[in-house]
Amino acid sequence: MHRQIITTADGSRTIQLEDWNEVYHSKHGAIEEARHVFINAGLHHVLETHERCELSILEIGFGTGLNAFLTLLESQRNHFTINYQGVEAYPVTLDEICQLNYVDLISPQDQHIFDKLHSCNWNKKVRITSFFELTKRQQFFADITDVNQFDMIYFDAFGARVQPELWTKHIFKKMFDALKVNGVLVTYAAIGQVKREMIELGFLVERLQGPPGKRHMLRATKK
Repeated sequence: MHRQIITTADGSRTIQLEDWNEVYHSKHGAIEEARHVFINAGLHHVLETHERCELSILEIGFGTGLNAFLTLLESQRNHFTINYQGVEAYPVTLDEICQLNYVDLISPQDQHIFDKLHSCNWNKKVRITSFFELTKRQQFFADITDVNQFDMIYFDAFGARVQPELWTKHIFKKMFDALKVNGVLVTYAAIGQVKREMIELGFLVERLQGPPGKRHMLRATKK
């Protein structure tokens, strides 16, 4: 499948899969979308409501490492500890990573940290900073079997248009099981069927204002 690097509306780059007409991050702004969905509506919400100084986060779709990098910087800025696990079946190549400009736009002095996120071994827990531990898990989402392990899930899979099998009740049951009670899942999507299935599984689901280019997004809490 042919892949190319494109520039999104906020000046940040992402990877486009031309055969699917699908991108790793929004064409309306890769960094802006990540901050809106996963940091502001996700991480900040959990920190405000849970009042914890240590969090476990599961990312569904580690991809370019943008969400992990933004989360790491938040942990540094606010002095809380993150145990971060990113699941990815098909890792992005280092050549593609080198063409992305997230560090230049977000925190130029932290290039070495971003590089370490991508150069560290897969399937092994690695301490990236004093506040951030990372485990990159190379596996299919359907093979996830974690139970009551995470305070948060960043659900950043490719869209249902191209990979509908990733947006099924079966997958979201795995997400429900993986979360601790009162754990929170955030995703850029707001598909009606997904929302209904989440509610059937026991999630309390909120439809929030979406990032640029999307009317809504979902935040779901395990009750």
